[in-house]
Amino acid sequence: MKRILTTCLATAILLSAKAQNTDKALARVRYTFTHVRDTTQRDKPKVENMLLVTGKNASVYTSYDKLNQALNMQKQIQEQIKNQTGNGNMKIEVKSEMKTQPTQEDYFFFANEHKMITKERLFNNYLVEEPAAAIDWKILKDTMSFSGVACQKATARFKGRNWIAWFATEIPFQSGPWKLNGLPGLIIEAYDDKKEVKFEFAGLENVKDTNDAANSDGDVKIAAPSGGVGSVKIVGIDVSTSYLGSEIKLPTDAIKTTRKELDKLKAARDKDPQGFMQAQMAASGMQGSFRTNQAPRPAGATTVKAEVNNPIEIEDKK
Repeated sequence: MKRILTTCLATAILLSAKAQNTDKALARVRYTFTHVRDTTQRDKPKVENMLLVTGKNASVYTSYDKLNQALNMQKQIQEQIKNQTGNGNMKIEVKSEMKTQPTQEDYFFFANEHKMITKERLFNNYLVEEPAAAIDWKILKDTMSFSGVACQKATARFKGRNWIAWFATEIPFQSGPWKLNGLPGLIIEAYDDKKEVKFEFAGLENVKDTNDAANSDGDVKIAAPSGGVGSVKIVGIDVSTSYLGSEIKLPTDAIKTTRKELDKLKAARDKDPQGFMQAQMAASGMQGSFRTNQAPRPAGATTVKAEVNNPIEIEDKK
């Protein structure tokens, strides 16, 4: 662990702090995310494995479970494509063993520009850019070690909750899980004072400077019947595994939009998921069909969502 920290620190010092949308990935930090979404069922919180990839200036926070789900689905699809070579009306069915929907939002934080870009996928990738929240941290003298990583305590009122964060003074990155950032060191662990939302440290590794084969752009490349190269988009599922590579960068195929417009698209998707996907596929000139192991919904039925009476962000009472 000490060697990893030394490597990250040495590399960070050598990197330029010049503002940019592409940054060298230096470390990957894994967290266990626990969220009591329904206060009437505190014994059944959402638990998810998360990943923060951080560099000197940029970082991206995503669901580690979502990445593993994507890799599993890619494997299923590639196998089915192989078995259906030459079929003009290709049918793909993917199965997921996950019981709960992983977090769909990815958060890109750029420290120098002090901006946050949220990425969501609704058939296409969408980016919503906003100023990063200025968190008024109070740094305390308390210290603690997490798996050999020396940390210092900080507290703040943020998004309706009283947060306690432990940041690594030896790792001079301003990143952290979710939207937590702005401390003079990587946030290793954080939770609110009620312990309803927790980001618990689950491991850290430095990123090797290699051309990672996992730099997928989200499409599965196949040999087309004519002998050329085709591409099958996994509808409604974010299959980008570029976060496992050696760079932190925004997706090149993303559409910039506003929060208001994205919310309209999400409402249309939730009202008629099948119709929404078919319309998006038609607009993109895609043919064929796509099916998951989910039961079909009646026309006009809305998506049934898990009960959430305790969101991460709470509006402060005035």
